[in-house]
Parts: sequence; C-alpha cells; structure tokens
Amino acid sequence: MAEQTKKRAFSRRSAKTARPAAENTNKVTSNPLKLLVTVVNRNKAEYYADFLQSFEVNLQMTVLAEGTADANMLKYLGLTDKKKSVILSVVQQNKLPDALYALGRKFETVKDGKGIAFTIPLSSVMGALLYGFLSNNRSVVKEEK
Repeated sequence: MAEQTKKRAFSRRSAKTARPAAENTNKVTSNPLKLLVTVVNRNKAEYYADFLQSFEVNLQMTVLAEGTADANMLKYLGLTDKKKSVILSVVQQNKLPDALYALGRKFETVKDGKGIAFTIPLSSVMGALLYGFLSNNRSVVKEEK
C-alpha cells in the first residue's frame, strides 16, 4: 500500500514539473552565435575589423595586446612586431566558415597581415532583442513606434 502511495505522489510531482513541448518555442537555436577572436599586428587591426563587417558582424571590440615571443622566435615565425591587437567579433555560426576562409586568405595575401583566428561558442544570450541585435536579425529586433 505504501508503494502505491509513493508511486502516485511521484507521478503527480513529475506531471507538475514536466514541461509541454510548446513552452520551449521562445528558445532561439536556429542560428547560434560564436565569438570570433582574431589576433593581428596592431597596424592592421582597423583593416581586419572593417573586413569582418562584411560578414554581418554587429558587435566588435578591439583590444591592444603584446606578444611574448623573443626576437629569435619572431624572426623564425616571420613576424615583425610584438605589438598586437585582438579583435573580438560576434558572428552567426552559419557565416563562420566563409569568414574563417576569407580571413585565412587575407592572412596569406596581405603584406604584414599575418594573424590567427579562432572561435569560442556562446552558450546563451540574455533576451531576444539582444540576440536579434548580435545576429543582425531585423525580424527579431522590432522598433517601437
């Protein structure tokens, strides 16, 4: 008898805590965002930041940095300067392959334009309006009239 009572109590609790599938419709997962980190020579930072704008990047921040390699290592790697800039860009995941490919091509062809780029996944964004702004999705960002 006690087992049946426990089972009923458990089934009532699980029924109350179970979420219907329709409740998760406000979750935006169709196009996740990633943080693209690009490290370049300081004199090329503005060039690369402007270049990344063509991939619908709505938010970028450039931070000044300095490399730690000694002169011999810099010479070996073909780098000319220890002064670097780190460009942090929020990019839509579907735009990332094109952006990384284009960056790789620029790193090879631009004089003194070598650099590195990598991504970090953004696991969540606070609010639909902020997501709309960061993903450059005008249908999510509604202007008040």
